[in-house]
Amino acid sequence: MLTNTLVSLFERDLKKLITEIELYENESNIWRIEKKILNSAGNLTLHLIGNLNTYIGKEIGKTNYVRNRDLEFLEKNVPRKDLITKIEDTIETIRLALSQIADEELDSEYPILVFSKKTSTEFFLIHLTTHLAYHLGQINYHRRLIES
Repeated sequence: MLTNTLVSLFERDLKKLITEIELYENESNIWRIEKKILNSAGNLTLHLIGNLNTYIGKEIGKTNYVRNRDLEFLEKNVPRKDLITKIEDTIETIRLALSQIADEELDSEYPILVFSKKTSTEFFLIHLTTHLAYHLGQINYHRRLIES
């Protein structure tokens, strides 16, 4: 039941992302860039939302999501409540999409080429969990650095 484990991990870390966004004492700091920090927590959040809605929602769940990756890093000052709503919607999209996939389908080739060579769906979904965790750590560090 790897899909259940994946849903659990995505849900855990996306809920932690909500907590991180809520922990910013000053909402404008979510979008602050300082020193050599290239991406704000807000832009990293938009990036994660776009990434997961594309690779899980659109490709596995067959949603009509259209990604604008450039905008994920250009858009600024999205209200905190809107970011949280988008994260909550992403959790639901992941739940629905991964509930449609059988464990034996995880061995099949992921439907699109993302890296230099094709991967299994299982490999790519695990990659997405680590990608989420990586950026979640950056956001946590960003919050503590900016608001210290």
